[in-house]
Amino acid sequence: MAQDQAPKFSTLAIHAGAAPDPSTGARVTPIYQTASFVFNDADHAASLFGLEAFGNIYTRLTNPTQAVLEGRVAALEGGTAALAVASGHAAQFLVFHTLLEPGDEFVAGRQLYGGSINQFNHSFKKFNWNVVWADATDPASIEKAITAKTKAIFVESIANPGGLVIDLAAIGAIAKRAGIPLIVDNTLASPYLCQPKQFGADIVVHSLTKFMGGHGNSIGGVIVDCGTFDWLGAKHRYKTLVEPNASYNGMKLAETFGNFAFAIAARVMGLRDIGPAISPFNAFLILTGIETLPLRMQKHCENALAVATYLSKHPKVAWVNYAGLPSSPNHAMQMKIAPKGAGAVFTFGVKGGYEAGTKLVAKLKLFSHLANIGDVRSLVIHPASTTHRQLTDEQRTAAGAGPDVVRLSIGIEDKDDIIGDLDQALAEV
Repeated sequence: MAQDQAPKFSTLAIHAGAAPDPSTGARVTPIYQTASFVFNDADHAASLFGLEAFGNIYTRLTNPTQAVLEGRVAALEGGTAALAVASGHAAQFLVFHTLLEPGDEFVAGRQLYGGSINQFNHSFKKFNWNVVWADATDPASIEKAITAKTKAIFVESIANPGGLVIDLAAIGAIAKRAGIPLIVDNTLASPYLCQPKQFGADIVVHSLTKFMGGHGNSIGGVIVDCGTFDWLGAKHRYKTLVEPNASYNGMKLAETFGNFAFAIAARVMGLRDIGPAISPFNAFLILTGIETLPLRMQKHCENALAVATYLSKHPKVAWVNYAGLPSSPNHAMQMKIAPKGAGAVFTFGVKGGYEAGTKLVAKLKLFSHLANIGDVRSLVIHPASTTHRQLTDEQRTAAGAGPDVVRLSIGIEDKDDIIGDLDQALAEV
């Protein structure tokens, strides 16, 4: 690699954030399975606790395995810093804990994972954080929903379960005009297909459980600080970032840490006190998965397009919603936001509605029926009877999880075997 050449994505996926272990020479990042770390002396301990130096204190806050994971994801997303946590839901919670005060609002696109809809509608209300719903496919509806109380906008880059590709550039422009940060859940796309920062995102979150880890063996989440939002000059006062912090002798985090202040604030005020730490072992497994992210995402997209094309021609299938199909009304947006591919997750409708959808799932053999996506294995679920069951019929339909909807997460098996399993199951419906 030329001296002045920046590493490309596949190289970053393997090397970013990592180096041989200085003590042992181990080439693969070790699992630092320890609860706490020894200080050099009293002054060293004081500097760590006072945020005057970076280092390890306690694995709830920092851990060397976790740090490599954070550095790698930040590099892949083009961010300034990242914070790895116990799950995608934990990542979302810490983002809003850092941004919001009781009584504040945020606007969210209603095309979201059902668990996020539930978290925003119910759990957040206990903190008096209030969601205002809009249509992520209609940026004007998001702009219309913004009020004087709005502190952020939240959307998914590729919506789960419907597979819709969202116009991040238009929504990013709205957020910039309003002077509020745009938060993008990039789980379905992964940074290989889409880098939300390029379209105006200020904060990116992932469920690392899905495509980033890729093997369905560990739970994790991450927050990426894009380093693009001016907290000190913002229209709203984000107290955690700009006001003197009593925990750290009156330090103002935005002044001290500049373009990675949000990641620091989420760590030292959110993770420190609420505690959803990722285990070193899970961080290690996810790091290993990320090394093959580019290869897996290429295969996921190739297989998904083949399966969606097959289903679009099947007489027992009413419709297929996959942005990768040239016939999809969402295809042009996919080519704009995620030109390498539309991802592995999409929905289709089985003729016969709810009963036909549940029967199809029961007849599949290669596909695993479970509540996850982003595995190397092909996965299936009927959202109306599972992940979106807690929602009303109207909410399910609005979220792309109507009674006839079946969601597929296409794995990296041979595409003929995947199609063959769907073919035999559809024959039984």
